[in-house]
Amino acid sequence: MDFDVVVVGTRVAGAATAMLLARAGLRVLAVDRARFPSDTVSTHQVQLPGGVLLRRWGVLDQLVARGTRPARSVVFDAGPAVLRGSYPPLDGVDAVYSPRRTSLDALLIAAARDAGAEIDEGFVVDGLIRDGDRVTGIRGRHKPGSPSGGPDVTRTAALVIGADGKNSTIAREAGARVYRRRPSASGVLYGYFAGLPVGGGEVYVRPDRMMTLWPTDDDLTLVYLGVPGLGFPQARAAGLARMAGGIAELGDRLAAATPVERVRGTTDVPGLMRRPYGPGWALVGDAGLVMDPITGQGIGNALRDADSLSRAIVDGLGGGRPVETAMRQHHRERDASRRPMYDLTARLAAFRPDPATDLLFPALAADPAHVTRFLGMLTGALPVSAVFGPAALRRTVGAGGLARMAVARARRSGPARR
Repeated sequence: MDFDVVVVGTRVAGAATAMLLARAGLRVLAVDRARFPSDTVSTHQVQLPGGVLLRRWGVLDQLVARGTRPARSVVFDAGPAVLRGSYPPLDGVDAVYSPRRTSLDALLIAAARDAGAEIDEGFVVDGLIRDGDRVTGIRGRHKPGSPSGGPDVTRTAALVIGADGKNSTIAREAGARVYRRRPSASGVLYGYFAGLPVGGGEVYVRPDRMMTLWPTDDDLTLVYLGVPGLGFPQARAAGLARMAGGIAELGDRLAAATPVERVRGTTDVPGLMRRPYGPGWALVGDAGLVMDPITGQGIGNALRDADSLSRAIVDGLGGGRPVETAMRQHHRERDASRRPMYDLTARLAAFRPDPATDLLFPALAADPAHVTRFLGMLTGALPVSAVFGPAALRRTVGAGGLARMAVARARRSGPARR
């Protein structure tokens, strides 16, 4: 074999996985069709669990040194009430970071190189090599103009990892099973603005849109807009400043700010889970599990995936336990930890009105401890059940409030059939 592991895709999930495996002493090749630094469509947000990992790996301090500012406090304007609070610290990290991908991806790739991984940019993977049912490598070609240009090439390895996103070539070629698929329900626009100061994160939720503001690199502010999919063409035509005009707290501020670079947008935001391993192959990041960006979980999920998968690989290839057993446990733990947020994200992305929130959010806003717990849940430091589980709801709104929430939802659903 040419390598122990070939990683296809070197953005967050792939670069982090390559770095961790190389640090463990494996021979790692990571390839990507892009050349770096380069940008990509992204939610930007590194939630608290992701920040903990970046700090552990020595990357978070480098991001901060490059100018990525923390968001330690949040204003969450839900319409019926406004929640103001700070994130609960998690292993010494107390802020959400929203770095530009030109910074984050480049730092992780550099860390992978420093660990001994070979990085091959401008490489397009065309397919997999097999020995019977087992994947044993990749075949592909370098883009024209690449320093390594030449004829089609093959690279063999004990394991091929697909870190190539939601439309993963590796997943398709390996025949990875898809389940819990959610069709795209929303559309996303985002852009960068100068002259739009923010003290932390700002979230504005309305029936037909969600807008958020986050500090990012170079003293810029990231402005994100999520809308129902059917409303995306109108939102794109209107632009971020005009869409902010529908939110009194934002309109004048955004109109006075200066847009930097072009606004990006997409409606290609499905939810899906894939079986993340098979004979000679594995998937990491969006290649294995992707959800709508409305909750900003993508980067954090990718980092957590890289951490969990790399430990399973090192354990399996190192003989600590059978590879199949290690991968199966990784799969089980991934789904158990992500499924509640996956389902919550799908509900939020559908933009279906929930009258129960008219009761819930004022009750949350009335107690700083409730606000902290809510923000901790949104960032993944606490489970979804810490806010939306029956026991948590009873603590927040009381037994009577639970009954009123149930009545409100029943009324929305219409009269019962007779």
